[in-house]
Amino acid sequence: MRIVIADDAVLLREGLIRLLSEQGHQVVAAVGDGEALVEAVVAHRPDVSIVDVRMPPSHTDEGLRAAVEARRLVPRTPILVLSQYVEVSYADDLLATTGAGGGGIGYLLKDRVAAIDEFLDALDRVAAGGTVLDPEVVGQLFARRRRDDPLRELTPREREVLALMAEGRSNTAIARALVVSDGAVEKHVRNIFTKLNLPPDTEQHRRVLAVLTYLRN
Repeated sequence: MRIVIADDAVLLREGLIRLLSEQGHQVVAAVGDGEALVEAVVAHRPDVSIVDVRMPPSHTDEGLRAAVEARRLVPRTPILVLSQYVEVSYADDLLATTGAGGGGIGYLLKDRVAAIDEFLDALDRVAAGGTVLDPEVVGQLFARRRRDDPLRELTPREREVLALMAEGRSNTAIARALVVSDGAVEKHVRNIFTKLNLPPDTEQHRRVLAVLTYLRN
């Protein structure tokens, strides 16, 4: 794959370049700020970009805002965001840029980079148009449930399935995690779509909408 990296931490940036190069990928640009990220995405049209949330000058949300701008200028460009901390609102903002046309989105804690196989799998899924959400982000979402929770109609098992969907897992992967059949997972997914009143559309789009509903409540 052709990859753009945006991170102001030189050691992490160089480490990612080495890791990805050893896996046979091509890092077409490695930059340290949001403006340079946008320019690199427009110039190179990479298969996926790896972006730090906090970059100069204020080290708040420059990376996120740059990622959103990059997706505006290059629709559906896959973005995998890395963050030092769990910042659910950032994940929500980035996921909101997805639509019927797809375009992979991921949000992982930087600690996941140390789990190389897990990180590379997430990168592949995002590049392929999937949605990958760090399990720790998913876990924190449960603490944000409101009384008017639109997910209240879901059964405990359907909530489990939706949580795994939010991590970007396929139906087959969900079935393995829950030790149930693929058919059972497909039934749960259909029930989730129905209970959340998601209109008939492409399977991927409805999965994204379901995850967005999950994130916002």
